[in-house]
Amino acid sequence: MGLSEGSAAFCRGPGVSAVPARCVGVLVLLLLGIWDARAQSEFQTSSVYLWKTGPWGRCMGDECGPGGIQTRAVWCAHVEGWTTLPTNCKQPERPDNQQSCFRVCDWHKELYDWQIGSWNQCRPVLSRSHEKPLECLRGEEGIQTRDITCIQKSNGVPAEDVICEYFEPKPRQEQACLIPCRQDCIVAEFAPWSECSKTCGNGLQHRTRHVVAPPQFGGSACPNLTEFQICQSSPCTAEESLYSLNVGPWSACSVPHSRQIRQARKRGKNRDKEKDREKAVRDPEARELIKKKRNRNRQNRQENKYWDIQIGYQTRQVTCTHRNGKTAALSFCKQDKLPITFQSCVMTKECQVSEWSEWTPCSKTCFDMTTPKGNRTRSRTIKQLPIGSESECPQLEEAEQCVSQGDGVAPCITYGWRTTEWTECRVDPLLSQQDKRRGNQTALCGGGIQTREMYCVQANENLLSYLNTLKEKEESQSQSKSKASAAPLLSITFEITASRPVDPKLCTGPLPSTSQLCHIPCPTECETSPWTAWGPCTYESCDDPQAKKGFKLRKRRITNEPTGGTGNCPHLVEAIPCEEPSCYDWRIVGLEECIPDNEKPCGPGTQVPVVVCINSDGEEVDRQLCRDAIYPIPVVCEAPCPKDCVLSMWSAWSSCSHTCSGKTTEGKQMRARSILAYAGEGGIQCPNSSALQETRSCNEHSCTVYHWQTGPWGQCIEDTSVSAFNSSASWNGEATCSVGMQTRKVICVRVNVGQVGPKKCPESLRPETVRPCLLPCRKDCIVTPFSDWTLCPSSCQEGGVTVRKQSRHRVIIQLPANGGRECPDSLFEEKECEASPVCYSYRWKTHKWRRCQLVPWYVRQDSPGAHETCGPGLQARAITCRRQDGGQADISECLKYSGPLPSLTQTCQIPCQDDCQFTNWSKFSSCNGDCGGVRTRKRTLVGKSKKREKCRNSQLYPLIENQFCPCDKYSAQPVGNWSDCILPEGKLEVLLGMKVQGDVKECGQGYRYQAMACYDQNNRLVETSRCNSHGYIEEACIIPCPSDCKLSEWSNWSRCSKSCGSGVKVRSKWLREKPYNGGRPCPKLDHVNQAQVYEVVPCHSDCSQYVWVTEPWSVCKVTNVDLKENCGEGVQTRKVRCMLNTVDGPSDTVEDYLCDPEEMPLGARKCTLPCPEDCVMSEWGSWSRCSLPCNGSSVRERSAESLRQPDDGKSCPATTETEVCTLNKNCYHYDYNVTDWSTCQLSEKAVCGNGIKTRMLDCVRSDGKSVDLKYCEELGLEKTWQMNTSCVVECPVNCQLSDWSPWSECSQTCGLTGKMIRRRTVNQPFQGDGRPCPSQMEQFKPCPVKPCYRWQYGQWSACKVEDAQCGEGTRARNISCVVFDGSIEDVGKVVDEEFCGEIEPVIDGNKKMILEETCTVPCPGDCYLREWSEWSLCQLTCVNGEDLGFGGIQVRSRAVIIQELENQHLCPEQALETRPCNDGQCYEYKWMASPWKGSSRTVWCQRSDGLNVTGGCLVMRQPDADRSCNPPCSQPHAYCSETRTCSCEDGYTEVMSSDGTLEQCTLIPVVAIPTMEDKKGDVKTSRAVNPTQPSSNQSGRGRTWFLQPFGPDGRLKTWVYGVAAGAFVLLIFIVSMIYLACKKPKKPQRRQNNRLKPLTLAYDGDADM
Repeated sequence: MGLSEGSAAFCRGPGVSAVPARCVGVLVLLLLGIWDARAQSEFQTSSVYLWKTGPWGRCMGDECGPGGIQTRAVWCAHVEGWTTLPTNCKQPERPDNQQSCFRVCDWHKELYDWQIGSWNQCRPVLSRSHEKPLECLRGEEGIQTRDITCIQKSNGVPAEDVICEYFEPKPRQEQACLIPCRQDCIVAEFAPWSECSKTCGNGLQHRTRHVVAPPQFGGSACPNLTEFQICQSSPCTAEESLYSLNVGPWSACSVPHSRQIRQARKRGKNRDKEKDREKAVRDPEARELIKKKRNRNRQNRQENKYWDIQIGYQTRQVTCTHRNGKTAALSFCKQDKLPITFQSCVMTKECQVSEWSEWTPCSKTCFDMTTPKGNRTRSRTIKQLPIGSESECPQLEEAEQCVSQGDGVAPCITYGWRTTEWTECRVDPLLSQQDKRRGNQTALCGGGIQTREMYCVQANENLLSYLNTLKEKEESQSQSKSKASAAPLLSITFEITASRPVDPKLCTGPLPSTSQLCHIPCPTECETSPWTAWGPCTYESCDDPQAKKGFKLRKRRITNEPTGGTGNCPHLVEAIPCEEPSCYDWRIVGLEECIPDNEKPCGPGTQVPVVVCINSDGEEVDRQLCRDAIYPIPVVCEAPCPKDCVLSMWSAWSSCSHTCSGKTTEGKQMRARSILAYAGEGGIQCPNSSALQETRSCNEHSCTVYHWQTGPWGQCIEDTSVSAFNSSASWNGEATCSVGMQTRKVICVRVNVGQVGPKKCPESLRPETVRPCLLPCRKDCIVTPFSDWTLCPSSCQEGGVTVRKQSRHRVIIQLPANGGRECPDSLFEEKECEASPVCYSYRWKTHKWRRCQLVPWYVRQDSPGAHETCGPGLQARAITCRRQDGGQADISECLKYSGPLPSLTQTCQIPCQDDCQFTNWSKFSSCNGDCGGVRTRKRTLVGKSKKREKCRNSQLYPLIENQFCPCDKYSAQPVGNWSDCILPEGKLEVLLGMKVQGDVKECGQGYRYQAMACYDQNNRLVETSRCNSHGYIEEACIIPCPSDCKLSEWSNWSRCSKSCGSGVKVRSKWLREKPYNGGRPCPKLDHVNQAQVYEVVPCHSDCSQYVWVTEPWSVCKVTNVDLKENCGEGVQTRKVRCMLNTVDGPSDTVEDYLCDPEEMPLGARKCTLPCPEDCVMSEWGSWSRCSLPCNGSSVRERSAESLRQPDDGKSCPATTETEVCTLNKNCYHYDYNVTDWSTCQLSEKAVCGNGIKTRMLDCVRSDGKSVDLKYCEELGLEKTWQMNTSCVVECPVNCQLSDWSPWSECSQTCGLTGKMIRRRTVNQPFQGDGRPCPSQMEQFKPCPVKPCYRWQYGQWSACKVEDAQCGEGTRARNISCVVFDGSIEDVGKVVDEEFCGEIEPVIDGNKKMILEETCTVPCPGDCYLREWSEWSLCQLTCVNGEDLGFGGIQVRSRAVIIQELENQHLCPEQALETRPCNDGQCYEYKWMASPWKGSSRTVWCQRSDGLNVTGGCLVMRQPDADRSCNPPCSQPHAYCSETRTCSCEDGYTEVMSSDGTLEQCTLIPVVAIPTMEDKKGDVKTSRAVNPTQPSSNQSGRGRTWFLQPFGPDGRLKTWVYGVAAGAFVLLIFIVSMIYLACKKPKKPQRRQNNRLKPLTLAYDGDADM
C-alpha cells in the first residue's frame, strides 16, 4: 500500500507537464517488482532440491583401450542434505550417470608415461608482512610449478591422467623454492696501467679489470671495467699521420652472374670443337683411353652428389680513415700497394638429411619384466654434406628401449645355476700344518669338506619346448578338420633331463655354494671282554656226543659292536683238545659237618659234599642230567676229641700257577690250614708243618690252543638267480638294488704256530663262510649334453688375424660307482672356425684437383695487373669412399670408419709471368743415427722460372734446406710406487689331485715391480725400449708364510683319579709356538695356564681289579710262655698282599697303593691259644648283612662252631655274636651318582665333526666312598641317566680363496700412473679355528710406461692485415703433436707429427680444427673491445657455506679500450657472458682492513680464496676507513684520538667547554725536588708524546713522570750517588740475613753417617738412577 500511495502522490505532484513521465516510471518500477518477486519465488522452490553425484566407478569393459564404460550414482537431495524423489529435481539438469572411458590393462604401462616438464621460475609468495629486512640473510621463499601430462610414448600425444595414474601416482606439480638474495656484480682489482698509447706527445694509458661474478637475482650491474688517464711523453719531432688504410670485412660468397656463365659455356663449346678436330687426328686406341677416363670422371662427379661444390667470389672495401673515425678519400692514405679487394670462396651449403626410416624390430623378441628391455633403431642418410658451414650434420642413428608384448610373444629364456654332485668327503684340507696325519691320509674320518662345480643352464627350457609343442599341436588341429568329439589337448608330458651348459655370464642369480662341510663316519673298533676261565672238558656237541674227543673252551664276548659288522672282531672262542669229555658234571659247593664214624662223639669221620649239577658253561641244571657223571665221594675228616690237636679248615685253593701244562710248565695250586690248639697229654699230636699244606695239579690241559680264524668278507657278488630284480640307478636317484652273496675264508689256527687241519678246531663252532648281502646300487656316470659351440667371430677380421677356434664342453654331474657306466673320455671339444670374411677397411679416395678458379673477370678487371689471368684462386676436387681392395663403398662407411674428411678445396695460385714457380719441398732425408749429422730436403724450379735470373737467386729462393739431426741420448728413471709383492704364477702345491686351499702357494719369494720411464735429452717421454728396458725394475720380496699355532702332541692319559669307581683322567698339550702371519689361531687355552690345552674324560676303575689277598693266620704265638702248657694269650700274623684280580683269580702281586688302604685286612692280631682242656672254637664266620634302612633298630650277627669240646666243668663260649647296625659304621646305604660330561671325544683319526660325550655311573656309599657297582645293582636301583650323547666339534675350515683373476686392462692407455689390478674372492669363509682370510684381496702392478700423445694448438699469431694499417685481418695458429705423461698438470713437449699419426685430430673434444680466423686490428683513434677474459672460477649460490642448489656459473667479460678521448661517443658497451658449470665451490666475501695510519686505513673486500674484489661484501658492514674528528682539532697541542674526540698531548690537560668539546690544552705545573748541591732543585716534568708513536700509556689523558739524574752540565747529580750507596748497603744486609737464616747447625759425624746409610742401601747400584 505504501508504495502505491506514494506513487500516486508522486503522479499528482505539481507541474502538469511532468505527469505522464512520472507515471510511466512508476508503472515500470511496479512491473519490474512484480516480475522479480515471481522469479524469486520460482528460484526458491527450484533451489531447494539439487542433483548430487557420486564418484565415477572403475572403468569396465571386455577389451583394453578406449571402449570401456564407467558409471556413477546420481540422486536428488534437499539442500539440507536428505535424499528425496528424483522428480523433485529438474530433469533437464540431471547429470549423466554413465560415460565412455579408457580401460587400462597391465601392458599399457609400456605405452603410456608421465611427461614431466621442467620447473618454472621461482615466484615470490605474498608474505603477511610486506616490510623487507635491511639485510638479506638467506633469500625470499617462493613457489614454482611445472607441467605434468600423461602422454602416449610412441607419438607424444596427451592422454587422460587416469591411465598413467593406474600405474604410478601423478608427480607433484608445485614445490617450495627459494629466491636468493640479490647478488651484485663482483669485479676483480684493476690490472697495472698500460704503457702510454703514444711514444711522443699526449697519449692515453688504461687499466682494466674483469668480472668475477655476474649480477644475479636482481643485483646491480657491473661497474666500468676500464679506467683511463692522460699520459705525456716528449714532444713529437715528426708530423703524426692522421690517416690510416682500413680494410673492411669480406662480403658473403656470391655466385658469378649468369651472363658470364653463359659466355663461359660458349667458350667451352668452342674448345670442345677444337678438341673434336684433334680427336679425329688421333688413333682409335687413344680415343678409347680418353673415353674411359671421361666416363670415370663422370662417375666421380655422380658420386660427388654429396658435395656439389660451387666456387664463387667475395669482395671487401678498403677505406681511408681519419683519427676521428671519419672516412676520407683514398688519396689521403699514401700507399703504393693497395690490399686485394676480391678473392675466391666456396658457396656455403648446409647439411641435408633424409627422413627417418621405420623403427627396426625390437631386439628383444620375448616378454619378461625382470630382464632389461630390448632396443630398436632407426636411421637416416645424408643427402648433402655441409660445405663451408659451421654446423655439422645431425645424428644419423637413433635408438630407444622397447618391449615386445602381445599374445603371441613367448616368455624369455631364463637362466639358472645348476650344480654337480658333491665330491667325496675329504678330511685332509682341515689338517693343520703340524698334524702328523698329513703323511697318511687313507684312514682319516670325521668332519671333512667336499666340493662341487656349478654351471649355468637354461632354466625354463622344458616350459618353452612345451609351449612350442602346444603351439604346433594347436596349429595342426586348426588345419585338420577334427571331429567335435575329439579329446582336448590336456597336457604334454616331457622328461626332465640334464640341461646343456651355457655361458656362465647369462646366470645372474646368487651363486650356489661350491663347498660344504661333510662327515665321514669313523669306524668303531671292536671291543671284547676279557677271556673267561677255561671250562671243563666237554663234547663238541652235547646233542651228539661222539667218541672220546672233547674240548676245553674259553670265551669272550663283544662289548662294543664295530661299524661294519662282527667280521672285524677277533675270534671269540679258543679251544684245547681234551680226553674224556662230558657235558654235565657235579660241582662241590660245600661240605657238611664232620660226622665221626661209628656214632662216636669224636675221632675219624666223613664229610658229605654238597653238590649241584652244572653244564659245560658252568650253569646249574637239573640234577637228572648228571646221572652219568661220577658223584663226588665223601671226604675223610677228623672230629677232635678233648686234648687232641685242633686244626683249622682247609683254605680255598689258590690260583693256578699256569694256565696250561706243557713239557716245562705244570699248573699247581695249593691250600693250607693252621693249628688252632695244641694237643694235651694223651691227645693226638699236631702234624708237622708239611702236613699243614696240600698241593695239587691244575690246568693239566696242554698249551696247544686252537681257534677258528676268519678272513675279511669278499666282494658282494650278484646272485644270478635274482638278477632280474637288479637295475642301475636312475636320474632322480631312486634306486632298486639286488641281493648278492659274500664269502670269506675260515681256517683253523693253532696259537703261535699257524694254520692246522680243520679237525683240531670244534666243527660246531666253525664261523659261516657265506652270507647274503645287499648289492650297492649301480651308479652310471651322468654328463650334461654338450653346450652349444662357442660363437665364432661374427664380424669380419681385421688384417691377417690367426684362425679362431670354437669349443664346446659338458659337465660330469654324477660320477660312476659300483660298476656303473664309465664317463666319456672327452668333456671338451674344439674345432677351427670357418674363415670369417676379412674386414673391409674403408678409405677416402681423393681425386685430382680441378683447375684453379679465379674471381670472375668483371670483378677483377679494374684492379692493377688485371690484364693477366693469374693470381690466387680456389680449386676443388672429388672425394669418393673406397674399400681397401679398391671397390666402391657408400659414403656413410667412410664417415664412420675413415676419420675426418680430406679437404675438398684449397687455395691455388695461377702464376703470373714474373712469378717464380717451384715444386713442393721433398721430405727430409733420414738421419742415420749419427749424432750431429745433417738431413736435407730439396725443391726445383719449374717451367720458365728456370731461365729467370731472379728465380735462380739461391739467397732469395733457396732450393735446398738443411737441418741438424738430433743427438738422441736416453735416460731411464723409476716412477710411481712399488707394486705389491707378486708370486710367480703357476706354482701350486697339489695334494692328492685336489688343490687344497690354504696349501696353495700363497707365500714365499715373489717379486715387486716399479715402472721405468725413459726420457730423451730434452726430457721428453719416449718408449721404454729406447732405454733398453722392458719397462720395470724388478726386486725380490718375501710374502711371509702363515704359521699355524703349534701345540705339542697329546701327553699320555693320566691314571684314573680313583682306583675304585668313577674318576677322571686328563691329558694335555702345551703351546710350542704362537701363530703368526695369519696362521691358524690357537684353540682356547686353559684360563689359568695360558700355555696348555686340557682334555678331561671320565674313567671307571673296577673296584675288584686289585684285591687284598691274605694267607691263613699263623699259629698263635704265646707271649708269656708257660713251659708246662703251650697255651694262653699271644699274637698271630698273616701275610697281606695286593694282587691283580683275573678271571682265574688273583694272579700277580702289585704295589700296595693300588688297593684301597681303608679295606686292607689286618696283618697281626692278638689271639688266645686254647689249653688242652679248653673248648676250641672255629674262626668266626662272616657277619650277616644288615637290613636296610640303617636306622639302628636292626642287628647283624656272625657265628662259629665248637671244634673240640672242653673237659668237664668247662663250657664253650657262645657260638653267635651280634652287634647293632649303625649307619656308616657297619651299615651303609648305596646310591648311584653320575659324573660330569666329558669333553667331546673324537676318533683318533678325526679332526672334527660328530663326536661323543660320555659320563660314568658310580655307586656311592652313604659315607661318600665309591664302591663296586654290584652293591647298587643288588638293590635294584633305577638307572634313568643317559650315559652317552652326541656332540659336534667345530671344523677348523681354512679360508678358501678363488684363484687370482687375470690382470685387468691398464687403467690408463698411456702415461706414468697406469695400474693393472687383479682380484680374488672368498670362496669359503673360515670357520672355527681355521686359518682366517688374508686382508689383501687385490693386488696392483704398474703398467709399462707409454708416452701419451695429443694434438695441441699453438699460440695465435698477432692479428695481421695485409697491405693496410687496420681493419679486418687474420690470425693463425699451428697444431703440433705433443708428448705428455698422462697427467693434467703436464703441458707437454712438442715432438714430430708422425707420433700423432694414429691419433684422430681432436682438440678439447672438438674434431673441427680452427687454424685461421678473422680478427680486427683497431685503427688509430678507434674505440674497441678487448679480447674476452679467461672464464672465472665456477661459483655456486650459497648461504653460510651451504649450496642452495642453483648450480654453478662462470663468467667472462670484455673491457672497452679508448684510443682518443674525442671518440668516446663511438665506444661500444662492455660485454659480459655467462655459462653454467659443474664442480662449483662456495665462496665467502669478507671486509679486510689494514692497520691505522694516523686517522686513516685501507679497507677492501676479499674472497675466501684470497682474491681482492670490488662488490660482494655487504656495504652496511663496511668498516670505517677514516677516523678524523669533526670539527677538526685546531687547538694547540691537541690531536684526534681513536675515539674520534680531540685530546691533549702528554704534559697538557684538557679544558672542556660546556657542550663537551675541547676548548684548550693547559700546561701541567712542574714539581721541583730540592737537592744538597743544587738549591734550584731538579724538575719532575711531563713530556709530550707523539700520538702516532706507540706508547706504553695509550690513554689520551695519560702522563709520564720521571726524575732527571743529570745536571745541566751533563754530570750525575749528588743525590744519585747517595741513593746508589744506600742501595748497595741495603743489598749487603739482605744477603747476610739470608745466609744466616739458611745456614744449618753442624751435626755430629756419627749421626750424619747413620742418616746416609739408608740412602746407600736404597741405591742399589743402578746406573740408571
